[in-house]
Amino acid sequence: MKELAGRLTALDPDAGAAVQVIAYFDRLAESRAGVEALVRGAAVLSGVPARLVDSDRLVRVRVEADGTRRDTDLPPDPAWPSAALTPGGSPALWLERADARPSVVDAVILERAAGVARLVLNRTRGRAPLHDPALVETLFDASAAVPARLHAARRLGLDPAASFRALAVPDGPPRVLAAVATDAVAVGRAGVGPAVPVTDLPRSWAAARTALRFTAEGTAQDPGPRVVEADELGGVALLAGLVVPGAEPPPDVRAVEAAAAEAPWLLATLHAVAVTASLRAAAAEANVHHSTLQDRLAHAEHLLGWPVRTPQGRLRLHLALTMRRLTRS
Repeated sequence: MKELAGRLTALDPDAGAAVQVIAYFDRLAESRAGVEALVRGAAVLSGVPARLVDSDRLVRVRVEADGTRRDTDLPPDPAWPSAALTPGGSPALWLERADARPSVVDAVILERAAGVARLVLNRTRGRAPLHDPALVETLFDASAAVPARLHAARRLGLDPAASFRALAVPDGPPRVLAAVATDAVAVGRAGVGPAVPVTDLPRSWAAARTALRFTAEGTAQDPGPRVVEADELGGVALLAGLVVPGAEPPPDVRAVEAAAAEAPWLLATLHAVAVTASLRAAAAEANVHHSTLQDRLAHAEHLLGWPVRTPQGRLRLHLALTMRRLTRS
């Protein structure tokens, strides 16, 4: 193979390099190298970072051109050269090359690396049957023994040495996400738990369910974030223990509901004020002129019975809107 590559290089440098790439990945396959070694090979050979993302198996690996692994939660750029793990499948392996069109060598790197990665993943991970309700229930059950949870994790194709997050959605079963895969959550409302070892997923699941209570539909009548990560709540999470779903709402929540019944624009406007840094930013968020926002807020303050343009009033407003979401049964 070396002799063939040398002869081809003399005639066509790209062809010679392509043969060397094929031989390189063949050697990795023969030595039963792991996924990270394959991604590292793709990065070093191409001279740009490479990443592999297999959502079904909860695998995410990114390696810099110098061979250093450095994962990221930023999504891949669709313009990057890429390859699927299966024919006709979605892109799963990328070369982070944005400064030039992919070369022949890039195409060979992607094709060979993806092919060998598919074999490795099928051999070591299989297809993660995350739909198995009994195994998932065991994985999230805090009363289950640790060996039972580890057994469930292995049956589900999860690496016991890796970290994962729990995902909670309304009226749906729990899901498992790779630690850096929070960009892969559902389109609707979702609560995301903290990244934890696989044996600690019950704690992540409890936090994810709490985070779900802080979400909203993201509409004019239910403004707010559709996806909330438990890590970002901080001390605000304590409110979840004080506001009981379905119980009589606190007075400030009742005031917000009564005001919203008088003015259909009110909830979206108040949300804009609560989540932005200034009234001008709130006007832009609400897509109204600054003077219009001032008029609306004057009317809102009359309906609510407290100011919303002072620091104290704005905090009170933020708490009222948050508790409104928490009262949802």
